[in-house]
Amino acid sequence: MADSSKFIEYIDEALEKSKETELSRLFFTYQGIPYPVTMCTSETFQALDSFEARSDDIVLASYPKCGSNWLLHIVSELIMAVSGSKYQCPEFPVLECGDPEKYQRMKQFPSPRILATHLHYDKLPGSIFKNNVKILVLFRNPKDTAVSFFHFHNDVPDIPSYGSWDEFFKQFMKGQVSWGSYFDFAINWNKHIEDANVKVILYEDLKENLASGIKQIAAFLGFSVTGEQVETISAQTTFQAIRAKSQETHGAVGPFLFRKGEVGDWKNLFNEAQNQEMDEKFKECLAGTSLGTRLKYESYCQA
Repeated sequence: MADSSKFIEYIDEALEKSKETELSRLFFTYQGIPYPVTMCTSETFQALDSFEARSDDIVLASYPKCGSNWLLHIVSELIMAVSGSKYQCPEFPVLECGDPEKYQRMKQFPSPRILATHLHYDKLPGSIFKNNVKILVLFRNPKDTAVSFFHFHNDVPDIPSYGSWDEFFKQFMKGQVSWGSYFDFAINWNKHIEDANVKVILYEDLKENLASGIKQIAAFLGFSVTGEQVETISAQTTFQAIRAKSQETHGAVGPFLFRKGEVGDWKNLFNEAQNQEMDEKFKECLAGTSLGTRLKYESYCQA
């Protein structure tokens, strides 16, 4: 992400709005899903319906707190490696966030454009499918996702906080958090993960072997990169390297966006009853599905 000024400006505005927003008033519902009033509006969603995607756009889809900002850095570095010029990001990169006029401004942006999103597959604008845009879907195990989401709410000074982890967990399991239910998001995407223009990436796999993940992403996007370029990008985009520069790239919120990045941090907060509830929910929603298998739930979510 070469140009971070728009990101910082947008986040600062959202945090300013958050100061005056109580938790109970943080959400508005659009087409059955809760979104934060500090970042989204129904007018923007209506404008998004007519957004014109290009065939060489790159969509990065993920549920919140699954590593979308990390993936954005990786793909930006890949674009820079193959094009030889810095990737410019003149708008806040999350497609559904911002003012309704942003889609008009985006018509002027050079290709390829990176379109990050937390939307369900069936909530994306139709032009993405019509133009067969490539979609990278990043997943993280649900227990670490919930813990990361909780810390983000309760650590960032201006964002409305939850009274306790137990209170947040209840709301997370009900899908009463920003962008709704993790499991609904997963079920919706699971129907399409075998599509030729969709590739699933696992947060935990990137943590384990970043170079391998970068090679797979490059191959899927049709980017030709050398082994040396992959090594360079790997070194520049480790979670730790990005965290170290996070204030420069993401402003005051940076260190909270890149807090720990650990796999298994859920063990510090989940109690036995919560473990059981999440295990049952996973079984009910994703056991036996293609995505359920890829998430390696037994490896990452069972103590």
